Amino acid sequence: MEERQLVKPQNHRLVINNRKTGTVTGVLDVLSFDLNEILLETEQGMLMVKGTDMHVNRLNLEKGEVDLAGNIDNISYSDIHSGAKAGENLLSKLFR
Repeated sequence: MEERQLVKPQNHRLVINNRKTGTVTGVLDVLSFDLNEILLETEQGMLMVKGTDMHVNRLNLEKGEVDLAGNIDNISYSDIHSGAKAGENLLSKLFR
């Protein structure tokens, strides 16, 4: 008989400390990051963190955790739509 493991969705949490550091849980993937922007795919949708001197200090995708540092200016979410085509449209909109 085939054994199946059910993947339980993780809780998503975003904690920002003094606009300088942050911890994000429920992270599925890190799509991109540079000194001005970090784009994460989370359980609750796409999360974009903008600022200056941004860094990913710790990344653990097995646990779905990311630690961020920098001067955080903006945090925004976008919903994830099912299907690859919808995902492509969302990413193209984000990078316009």
